[in-house]
Amino acid sequence: MRFHLKKLYTGRLPVRQFFLAGLLLGILVMNFGKGFLLENTGLLDEYVLYHMKYMTVDSRALFIYVLGKRITVLVFLLIIATTYLGLAAVCALSGWYGMLLGMFLSTAMLRYGLKGILLSVVSLFPHSLFYVPALIALMACCEHICRSVYFKGGSLYLEEGKKSIVPPEKIIQLLLVLAAVVIGSFLESYLNPHLLLGLLKIF
Repeated sequence: MRFHLKKLYTGRLPVRQFFLAGLLLGILVMNFGKGFLLENTGLLDEYVLYHMKYMTVDSRALFIYVLGKRITVLVFLLIIATTYLGLAAVCALSGWYGMLLGMFLSTAMLRYGLKGILLSVVSLFPHSLFYVPALIALMACCEHICRSVYFKGGSLYLEEGKKSIVPPEKIIQLLLVLAAVVIGSFLESYLNPHLLLGLLKIF
């Protein structure tokens, strides 16, 4: 899969391609490096799942922790979008999340087979229903901001005379992203642990 640097600055970012490339890379890394990664890192091994099965979850503390991490990523991406590296950061983030997902799915499958698929789905539900659209919308906003500041050839370049690089509709979009992150963090902290603990009874 080849990416031309010029396309990053003159057209729509190939975010989907970067995600799929990262997903494939994550799968390949886990499958070719499973001898080391599975045996020496403890990723989703029985010891980890055993302790998860009998843990007590402080949902309030977990919510504060999770929300802090998600907001940090949001703010970081918005800040870096105002720099010349904004477009590259969006593509890199997409590829990074794709790789993490590929490694996570492969690890679950290699360790537990069909039960690993169920473990993967439950681990990502239902908060991902809010996180994924929020991330897509956030990356679109960051692409707009970076193009508006730096790349006149881009389709979203800020026209001369406009005073803001973030038009009102983008501000509303960012507020919706923030709301989705808060809801997703709440579900990840209060609902997902109970679903996951229920599933772990069959492991």
